[in-house]
Amino acid sequence: MDINYELYKVFYFVAISLSFSEASKQLYISQSAVSQSIKVLEKKLNQTLFVRSTKRVQLTPEGEILLRHIEPAMNLIKRGEAQILESNTLGGGQLRIGASDTICRYFLVPFLNRFHKEYPNVHIKVTNQTSIKCVDLLESGQVDLIVTNYPNSQLNNTNQIKVIKDFSDVFIASRTYFNLDKKKVTLHELQTHPILMLDRNSTTSEFVHHIFQQHQLDLVPEIELSSNDLLIDLARIGLGIAFIPDYCVPVDSPDLYVVDLAEELPKRQLVIVHNQHLPVSQAAEKFIGYF
Repeated sequence: MDINYELYKVFYFVAISLSFSEASKQLYISQSAVSQSIKVLEKKLNQTLFVRSTKRVQLTPEGEILLRHIEPAMNLIKRGEAQILESNTLGGGQLRIGASDTICRYFLVPFLNRFHKEYPNVHIKVTNQTSIKCVDLLESGQVDLIVTNYPNSQLNNTNQIKVIKDFSDVFIASRTYFNLDKKKVTLHELQTHPILMLDRNSTTSEFVHHIFQQHQLDLVPEIELSSNDLLIDLARIGLGIAFIPDYCVPVDSPDLYVVDLAEELPKRQLVIVHNQHLPVSQAAEKFIGYF
């Protein structure tokens, strides 16, 4: 089917903004031209792509399917343009990284600082998502690379995975509220206390639930959050026992202690990942080289 690229370009900008007027501003064309382009595309595909109303625009199921294919293509074109503009130098361009808030704060900052000092003209864009959602960013071409916890159920054989750090997960508790310090605690005993952990849409949640299942235990957390820092704060005031990576354990909180588990938990890794089927920018290659 011979469809002009410009029609898909117009569709993309309407789809990501859900606004004909906003798309017209970004494309520097009139709103009527945007509307006409969408009508032509819908006619050629014989599908309705948007539900239009006076207040808002929504994608139809067919429109959502098309966007899932168009978005990676648009990002590939942007990436190609950026790499050509770099002109074989690091005097410009962009480094796009996906990582969770925890990994950024507790691990990546020194490396970002080093890269920024060595290549000050390269724009660094960091997108915060859970490790699982970071894989979606990579697959859609929105980032050049991701730093994620591993194992990660979303990673597949199109990904080039490089281990950069081993770490352990621990349970931390407040001495004021939980008298478990200086004793071996089984997972079964731990289960009788309120557990604080990351929400279900995370590799950490997948990992700890799997551990409990291996021991024929059903883990029902008291609180699930999207931030390890909040888990630490809630553990500090005694709302429960928090499950966090060991590199997040605060060193300035004498009231908090690491629970001594009877069972040994397997280690996990931090990995840096890029899509092996796509070209890697010079900026991304330099950053990956730090590890």
